[in-house]
Amino acid sequence: MSDFEPGTGVVRPRLTVLSGPSGVGKSSVLAELRRQQPDIYFSVSVTTRKPRPGETDGVHYHFVDREKFQQMIHAGEFLEHAEFAGNCYGTPRRPVEEALAAGRPALLEIELQGARQVRVAMPRAQLVMLAPPSWEHLVDRLTGRGTEHPEVVERRLAIAREELAAEKEFDEVVVNADVQSAAADLLSLMVGPRISGV
Repeated sequence: MSDFEPGTGVVRPRLTVLSGPSGVGKSSVLAELRRQQPDIYFSVSVTTRKPRPGETDGVHYHFVDREKFQQMIHAGEFLEHAEFAGNCYGTPRRPVEEALAAGRPALLEIELQGARQVRVAMPRAQLVMLAPPSWEHLVDRLTGRGTEHPEVVERRLAIAREELAAEKEFDEVVVNADVQSAAADLLSLMVGPRISGV
């Protein structure tokens, strides 16, 4: 979906928000998207949780304490923010705006509630849902791991039902039947016709 500068015919870069249920393959699709188009700006979230082994500040997350996070909320520095499992997460506004101003398409990968907040904060944002080929496929992905308690899996499936039911709130849906194809479909939605020969 292209977004033209009024009166010029020039396509402006726009913010794309990718959401989808747990187990649908968002990480794999985004890794392939990075490979296909390294120039895309991928937002780095701010979080109050502690870094896990191997995580680097500014690469995986921006790690801050709760006091700093609250200051950022009050200063209007987030496009969206939420709390999960006792930790806060937020998408910083300025880097996204700077990437778009520099002509780079920008991508956020966030959950449904965050996507709704971004829709309010930046109405021009394009919301894309990454969906499984079928409900059965998603159930297989979530139960096939075999590493989680059945109650946890049931909770994830309940959340996934709620997320998939919100499909009509999204501008586009990309079905992840194949990672390379899904990444290519997402890329074409982000850059539209402007990329050929650029």
